[in-house]
Amino acid sequence: MQVNLRNPNRTLQFDGPMSIVALLQKLELNRESVLVIRGGTLVPGDALLAADDVVEIRPVISGGAA
Repeated sequence: MQVNLRNPNRTLQFDGPMSIVALLQKLELNRESVLVIRGGTLVPGDALLAADDVVEIRPVISGGAA
């Protein structure tokens, strides 16, 4: 599977299938700090990613009113 990461921008390849939890463990990322997106849709944390999936991992950004 192809994994596109943001901040810093980079692309990695992994063999699949693989769960979201396993992928984030390999990347040493906290599930609560990132969004996993496949085909423009947010992927739930218990999803299984296929070998041919292309996913994007974005950091969660929060902000408040000024």
